[in-house]
Amino acid sequence: MIVALVLTLAMAGVAAAQEAGAAKPAGANAGLLGLAAAIAVGLGAIGTAWAQSRIGAAAAGAIAERPEMGGLMLVFLALPETMVILGFLVAFFVIGKI
Repeated sequence: MIVALVLTLAMAGVAAAQEAGAAKPAGANAGLLGLAAAIAVGLGAIGTAWAQSRIGAAAAGAIAERPEMGGLMLVFLALPETMVILGFLVAFFVIGKI
């Protein structure tokens, strides 16, 4: 994961180091924008998976003690899904710039 971050920052530095007066072809930063969209969705999915694993374990214990809390725990399991939805939204905005 650290390697991917270092490579991403290195590529961003190379893209930023281009001359300001040089003419850029259409879609010159399309690769970096695609990478940004992938990172937005990927990190959102990883965060959601981590949160749901913790919430799922806690929900199983809570439902074992008090079964009437099942509906509330289902809501708590659905809340982290908003991170993936927002990641998709950011990815669509970024891909719209390509």
